[in-house]
Amino acid sequence: MEKLEQISSQVRRDILRMVHACSSGHPGGSLGCTDLLVSLFFEQMNLKTGEDKQVVFDMSGEHEDMFFLSNGHISPLLYSVLARRGYFPVRELATFRKLNSRLQGHPATAEHLPGIRIASGSLGQGLSVAAGAAYGKKLRKDNNLVYCLMGDGEQQEGQVWEAATFAPHHRLDNLVAIIDFNGQQIDGPTEKVMNNRDLGKKYDAFGWKVLHMDGNDFDSIREVLGQARTESGQGLPVCIIMKTEMGQGVDFMMHTHKWHGAAPNDDQLAAALSQLPETLGDY
Repeated sequence: MEKLEQISSQVRRDILRMVHACSSGHPGGSLGCTDLLVSLFFEQMNLKTGEDKQVVFDMSGEHEDMFFLSNGHISPLLYSVLARRGYFPVRELATFRKLNSRLQGHPATAEHLPGIRIASGSLGQGLSVAAGAAYGKKLRKDNNLVYCLMGDGEQQEGQVWEAATFAPHHRLDNLVAIIDFNGQQIDGPTEKVMNNRDLGKKYDAFGWKVLHMDGNDFDSIREVLGQARTESGQGLPVCIIMKTEMGQGVDFMMHTHKWHGAAPNDDQLAAALSQLPETLGDY
């Protein structure tokens, strides 16, 4: 658990420095979901590795767990976790949002960046792709899981609910959908922009097994992701309503939607980094 906390601290530093360096990006949601992605890639997911124990990226995703980021604006988080996990050199994080970089503002496939299987700039599409991947695993009798992370504001997209209908109908019990329930989106609180009401009850009514998790507590993450894996093969896809705090780890970025898509200035970066220990070495 201590190792995961150390990795999360470093990833949060990466996120802030990446967004600051190009004066563009989305730090709020990235910071809030950090603990989840660190847990997935460093503890929970079954990933392909070579003889040297280093991860090996295979676009097909066969015989391993797969992850799809639907809310692609939190790309700084995904890039940092992939780099720290060994998918590509950590030093490449310095190219974030630069011309000719493989690390675009939203993940893209044209750059062939290891770890990226879909372009996810437009919201609402990730669950459909993840459901297709889970269906493919079923057809190939591949028992590994498919994870998809979405935002709560993203639940306002109609395509999400088409996929939410598709998955239970096809008994995709190898699919784990995780909703980042931070209550914030670009224009303000989700309950004021377009209230999602009780998402758990909605997914339950659609035929999903619904779990609840504190996405900023490693004990809760470990317990609930373990339960989700136990539910695989039981006939129902799993939806995890994950409560997080946007801007988690930096006091002045929390409890507001202001940092959904705003970059810190020099003073703000220094103040933020002072709250996050450098544990693995900055890039």
